[in-house]
Amino acid sequence: MKRKLFTTILLSCFVAVCVAAAVFADINGKWSGTISTPDGNALDVSYNFKVNGDKLTGTATSQMGEIAIDNGKVMGDDFTFSVNVSGTDYPHKGKAYADSCAMDIDFGGSKSHFVLKRAK
Repeated sequence: MKRKLFTTILLSCFVAVCVAAAVFADINGKWSGTISTPDGNALDVSYNFKVNGDKLTGTATSQMGEIAIDNGKVMGDDFTFSVNVSGTDYPHKGKAYADSCAMDIDFGGSKSHFVLKRAK
């Protein structure tokens, strides 16, 4: 009886870990999309994310060049980071899905929502 109970508990824990891994989307890698800026322009961007535990690093690239991601954190499917462009921090807040990332960027009081797709 104890052996059956132990096996059942062990199997349940294994299934729970597998389900949790499937639920949390993997954002590692390159993602791309278009940001609508507050002045009405469209800015094509790509992000190359690297996740290590709850820490998010990587780069953001646009026609203006490549910059490092700062203060990145991952909490389940949610993540945050900022990029510094010419001395101004632009906080990002995102949610990862299986095939996309929905993100909001704060342009100093004016926010923009955009979606990234995994780059091929």
